[in-house]
Amino acid sequence: MRLPDELREALDVELDVRGLGRMLGVEPVGGGCITETGRLRTSDDRDFFLKWTTSERHPVGLFTGEAASLGALAATGAIRIPEVVHVRDGQPGDRAEDGHGRWLLLEWLEAGAAVEHTWSSLGRSLAAVHRQRAEKPGWASANFIGTLPQANSPLPAWSDFWRERRLVPQIRRAVDGGFLHASDTARFDRLLGALDDVLAPAESEGASLLHGDLWSGNLHVLRSGDPVLVDPACYYGHREVDLAMSELFGGFDRVFYAAYDEAWPLEPGYADVRRAVYQLYYLLVHVNLFGAAYRLRTLAALESTGF
Repeated sequence: MRLPDELREALDVELDVRGLGRMLGVEPVGGGCITETGRLRTSDDRDFFLKWTTSERHPVGLFTGEAASLGALAATGAIRIPEVVHVRDGQPGDRAEDGHGRWLLLEWLEAGAAVEHTWSSLGRSLAAVHRQRAEKPGWASANFIGTLPQANSPLPAWSDFWRERRLVPQIRRAVDGGFLHASDTARFDRLLGALDDVLAPAESEGASLLHGDLWSGNLHVLRSGDPVLVDPACYYGHREVDLAMSELFGGFDRVFYAAYDEAWPLEPGYADVRRAVYQLYYLLVHVNLFGAAYRLRTLAALESTGF
């Protein structure tokens, strides 16, 4: 595939400065549902995973936020995370950079196939990631879920954080986009008013480091069968959020859940109510990213909460 000339020139300079050789080419690869992705080959016989954009519709800070999340997960030592080689971006709220483009350059990890060991290792490793704690839910800076802004300013109570930082912004966006009706928002209001009680078990468990976007597309498996987590949107929150997201679109083997539960059992009530409350955030995100096709499933999840 051919990179835009200015982007290629800027990458060539960066590779030279870092002593990584000369770019030989970029082959398209899967995994880039938001931005472009490719396998970058160099004259030093090294490969890298490249994500890039030259489009102003991709918010500035997208790659910076992902790099920070990757670094936080890697620092736990609990699971393999691709090393960040270089990021060229900005902070959320900055103006889009010039036509040279923005990118995230990661180590290349050859893909394999999932086996039973993959799932048991992932379950134990995710529980270990969740053992990394913070005093309050939140994160040091805003980041993104897909291309949508994700506010992370800490709040003392988890129910307040889930209401004000997660559900309310997405509900407002969906209303403004014409995807939710007045009758829908009245039902959401009943749930929002009950969150203190519904999410009470989370307060006693405290805030865990979360991947933040744990669906099957963000699990990479090495040739050894070992799991790797990619494309995170980290913050500190209730550990069940990651598990709820993993169940939303499927693709995770039952061995994963059994291994997680053995390492750190869940409190009663997760499957009855809290799972759907957490999945609502991601369903609303899909409504706002992809349109009304997700509206009925979102309302069905709301119905399942009893509100």
